[in-house]
Amino acid sequence: MNRPKRRSGVIPPWMVTYADLMSLLLCFFVLLLSFAEIDLQRFKQLAGEMSEAFGVQRQVPAETIPMGTSAVFDRFSPAEPMPTLRDEVRQSTTQERPRLDTFRQEAQEQVERRLAELHLKVEEALRSAIDEGGVRVERDGANVLIRIDEQGTFPSGSAQVTGDFAALLQSLGGTLSEMPGDIAIDGHTDDVPIRSSRFSSNWDLSAMRSATVANVLLDSSDLQPERLTVMGHADTRPLASNDSAQARARNRRVEITLQLGDAVEREVLGVMPQVGRQG
Repeated sequence: MNRPKRRSGVIPPWMVTYADLMSLLLCFFVLLLSFAEIDLQRFKQLAGEMSEAFGVQRQVPAETIPMGTSAVFDRFSPAEPMPTLRDEVRQSTTQERPRLDTFRQEAQEQVERRLAELHLKVEEALRSAIDEGGVRVERDGANVLIRIDEQGTFPSGSAQVTGDFAALLQSLGGTLSEMPGDIAIDGHTDDVPIRSSRFSSNWDLSAMRSATVANVLLDSSDLQPERLTVMGHADTRPLASNDSAQARARNRRVEITLQLGDAVEREVLGVMPQVGRQG
């Protein structure tokens, strides 16, 4: 029986498996050699990460954070950080705050002094009428209120001013023309109904009385018309309860209100130095 002859130069099939096994063993020992050169903590951390990557373990706590060297620190040296825009704004605001508080306090003091000065000026212009008891001058916040009773100013049921009241308004008009702010003129009556050929109600009477006062002020001074506001309130804003003749007499009045707040503030701020201006 003749056997087949083996051809020379042909590698047997088992040599492929053997070579593959030797390559895996070589890689395994090289890997062991590389592990032998790191410390134990780093090996545990690396083993844990590999286990988690292959799904063996989901979470492995790290014992210590490995220390290393950053290329940034190798190539660059730390320098003092530059201040940011936010820090500069905060510093500027902190420095300006005491000056702003001082400026605000000084402005309020000057506004109050100016209001007191104007209040005194109106009182001096109406001193004789105040002493007689027909006129009162009061401060109402930033306003100066001139309250004029009906007695001696208008005849009963009429909107025509008396001679003495006209002279008083002419003197007051010159004073008001030199003062800042708007002027409101309000007419008031008692609750006794009125019906005449000229006035159908207290609304007509109160509005006409305030308009008459405005006309006298404008005719006797350089007062600008756009500064005036005329209103009639009838008996809707009483000072007393209208249950007696004296109380009703108090309610029949004309009030002139000097609205000084905004005008005085603009006047004061216009002469004060601006905070924060450099130069």
